[in-house]
Amino acid sequence: MVPKDLAGELTEQLVGFQRVLRRRLRSGLAAPRLRGAQVELLRLVSARPGIRVSAAAEELFLADNSVSTLVNQLVRAGLLGREPDPLDRRAALLYVTPSAVERLRAWDARRSALVRERFAALTEEDRAALAAALPALRRLTESLRQDEGPQQEQCRQEHAQRLEQEHCGQEGART
Repeated sequence: MVPKDLAGELTEQLVGFQRVLRRRLRSGLAAPRLRGAQVELLRLVSARPGIRVSAAAEELFLADNSVSTLVNQLVRAGLLGREPDPLDRRAALLYVTPSAVERLRAWDARRSALVRERFAALTEEDRAALAAALPALRRLTESLRQDEGPQQEQCRQEHAQRLEQEHCGQEGART
């Protein structure tokens, strides 16, 4: 059996950790479950109250219309509020509701408790190894963040081109 490369194994373990953690936390929740993109948007708005939809889309690497759809869903669920931007009435400013704040707080508390419990069950050597890996993981995350700018712009351009092609195709079909 060929051993996996370190980068591939690290990626697989981090994704697997996140997936299992989400699945464990979702079990037993009475409220309707939120999709990952909805939670990401709520976390972003919680950290940056009054953010515009377009800025949220840029931050999350999503198309404006995708974020608008998420906003509509979360407003209907009572988790997000939107107000007209006083500087540009066409734009909306986003705010989390008290329900969203409570839901995020409860989720974070459950997540922390679960991970703390499992972390305590590890051997001292495993806990020390994980603690020693944190600075390297932070640097790896930061290096990925630094590369987001050019890739994000390229994704936006490709998305705009697809929309333009779809629009032109629809116009041709109408005539």
